Amino acid sequence: MAKLQSPATARRGELWMRIVATSCFIRFEDMSKSGRSISVRAGRLEFHKINTAKFDLRDTYHFILTLTWPKFAALVLAIYVLINLVFAGLYVLGGRCIAELPPGSFSEAFFFSVETMATVGYGHMYPDTLYGHCITTVEIVFGMFGMAVTTGVIFIRFSRATAKILFSKCVVISPFDGIPTLMLRVANLRHIAMAEAEFRLMLFRNERIQEEEENVRRFYPLKLQFDRIIAFPVVLTLRHVIDESSPLYGMTQEDMVKSDTRLMASIVCIDTVIPAPVQSANDYSYEDILWNRRFAEIYSETPDGRLTVDYSRIHDTEEVEMVSRAPRAGNGAGTDFR
Repeated sequence: MAKLQSPATARRGELWMRIVATSCFIRFEDMSKSGRSISVRAGRLEFHKINTAKFDLRDTYHFILTLTWPKFAALVLAIYVLINLVFAGLYVLGGRCIAELPPGSFSEAFFFSVETMATVGYGHMYPDTLYGHCITTVEIVFGMFGMAVTTGVIFIRFSRATAKILFSKCVVISPFDGIPTLMLRVANLRHIAMAEAEFRLMLFRNERIQEEEENVRRFYPLKLQFDRIIAFPVVLTLRHVIDESSPLYGMTQEDMVKSDTRLMASIVCIDTVIPAPVQSANDYSYEDILWNRRFAEIYSETPDGRLTVDYSRIHDTEEVEMVSRAPRAGNGAGTDFR
């Protein structure tokens, strides 16, 4: 867990949160003396926002959509029970406003409220006074609106597009076409091809600048050999050539450890079934970057010309010869599914 310990670190965290805001998960914690503490997770990093604005009721819709299914079900059930408890109390306070309702029986009033909100109506109890008719009318309106809202939210939660993208557990650096290259794998776990996939890879590390006594966090986009592909059916290997223009040029494994080097990979593509854009991201620390290793081959061709992809070996790597610094730059703009 990342802890904010200095102003410089706080500024780095704030900038980092802006960049990965689309893949953040937010949860609310206990109130502190300075206000609400909000924990923001971005990949493996966790930040604590203090002295920030309190929860805005206008964000209720977004909050409900981010809940897990068990929490969402518990919230709906709690609201449903609470509303019926309120109306049950109103029926009890109304005296003999409901015919055949035993005087002072809260349980009977509660279940009558449940039946009224659901517009079931078994015929045994019914409104018997103007007060009773008014309360049941209000409750029926509440029930119709509540059913409409709940149905809409459930439909949105079911129909919301989700990405099923698998990133390799590690990133490797090894020669590719004679040039040191950083590589990672991404796999489409759905059984249909994704369309118009776009890939992004960002490097961030600690660096010393003239105006600061402490290191600051610097962010560098890494140029990929290809960052867009029309169809994304199975598994791809993303490659960044470490040439003179690369932020990684001349760095060693020890340099990455000292600068706390990390990577963030992102993919945005279109699910052709819905259709809707989906996004997925993954981050890597310097511990996940393996030097002088390459990914194992997972493609093979059948006699009838079809390609077989072994998903069980997506994360497998194998040792290669030592990486030397880039002797030349190459464009390597081709795309291959390996």
